[in-house]
Amino acid sequence: MHSSTNLQIQSMNNLQTQCMKTIDRARLQSLMEREQKKFVDERPKSKTLFERGRKSLLAGVPMNWMVKWAGAYPPFVREAQGAHLFDVDGHRYVDFCLGDTGAMTGHGPFATVKAAEEQMRRGITLMLPGEDAIFVAEELHKRFGLAYWQFALTATDANRFSIRLARQITGRPKILVFNWCYHGSVDESFITLQPDGTARVRRGNVGPPVDPSMTTKVVEFNDIAGLEAALAPGDVACVLAEPAMTNVGIVHPAIGYHQALRELTRKHGTLLLIDETHTICAGPGGYTRAENLEPDILVFGKAIGAGIPGAAYGFSREVADRITAHQSLEDSDVGGVGGTLAGNALSLAAMRATLTKVLTQDAFDRMIPLAERWTTGVAKAIVDAGLPWHVTRLGCRAEYLFAAEPPMNGREAHDAMDFELERFMHLYAMNRGILLTPFHNMALMAPQTETEDVDHHTKVFREALKELAA
Repeated sequence: MHSSTNLQIQSMNNLQTQCMKTIDRARLQSLMEREQKKFVDERPKSKTLFERGRKSLLAGVPMNWMVKWAGAYPPFVREAQGAHLFDVDGHRYVDFCLGDTGAMTGHGPFATVKAAEEQMRRGITLMLPGEDAIFVAEELHKRFGLAYWQFALTATDANRFSIRLARQITGRPKILVFNWCYHGSVDESFITLQPDGTARVRRGNVGPPVDPSMTTKVVEFNDIAGLEAALAPGDVACVLAEPAMTNVGIVHPAIGYHQALRELTRKHGTLLLIDETHTICAGPGGYTRAENLEPDILVFGKAIGAGIPGAAYGFSREVADRITAHQSLEDSDVGGVGGTLAGNALSLAAMRATLTKVLTQDAFDRMIPLAERWTTGVAKAIVDAGLPWHVTRLGCRAEYLFAAEPPMNGREAHDAMDFELERFMHLYAMNRGILLTPFHNMALMAPQTETEDVDHHTKVFREALKELAA
């Protein structure tokens, strides 16, 4: 995944470290106050809706993550089409957030909408299989190589179900994750590694049912020695991993790391569970197909149904055989795997249409060059401004981080975060018609994204840096 474009960006990053500037925090605060006033003045209808919502919605929003948008309140949406979004105040945005990957297909792709409309007339949830389930499983087998599949409503559920099954068939109590990983709201994954090597509950973890160190081991990404030491006792059922970290800034695997990860998990009898929910940006078969990985279990959610809730989790033949050997017909509905709406007809119709007509090779052939263009523009602006930042890319996903060098693990990526600076950059962009993911500085390309959209971001990004570095 290290293209010539990424090597060029790295060269530009190295040159830029020779003339680094620092951010004047007083100036940053002044600019943020100006941008907040601009946001509020230009969005009176969103403000009215937000104040109304505070009387019936916790914190004024339908889901707690929405409080993290950089404005005084979130822009309320009127409609979204393709790679653009329109708020109730009439503002048009280039959407690089795309539902934090859930709408990577673009908003309302025709093929998926048509399939969903037709299926809704025939039934939404039936608790009986249809041909779409077989078709989607066969398509996922072609893309990822795993033989057998099951369905859920979210990648979180798919990860949780996979972890349960891994514990059952291995008889082992623990899982292993990477420091500052993200796998949805899986309880076991909210754990961090301390400087002294101990593990503890992650900051912000709401009401953990148990201390996660009781269920989970955590090591740094790209740390082969740490990985082997954690697996050696033989108590880890599975390693849960994104093939490249994405939710703390993009962290690429070092050369040879995946080979070592696969060899060590096999050596110690540990299953390898790959979460492709974000790294599907690498291509139609995600990072797994692009780099010929060999996971035992694989999860793919969010974009699989173009935003209609759905996820899939697949197993190698060997793992599937072990799962089948442990199945109990009498207890199949009470084991904590599956759900009433999992595998519903609407989700599967959306998945079939999305996989065959939206997230195609042709789509990635269009999206990835746009991400390269976005990355090149941002890198040049950073160098010209003399700031100690860098930008990196994975497929059609790109992100800048407030550090001079690309991180090698989650700790380095997390330590490079700057909440105040991040909110300013997001708000500055939003006030000029650009949406970035509110949790980090990520941009994702959709099949409908245009060159002009990318160039608009480059222009606005350059203007923001000019003001910050003045």
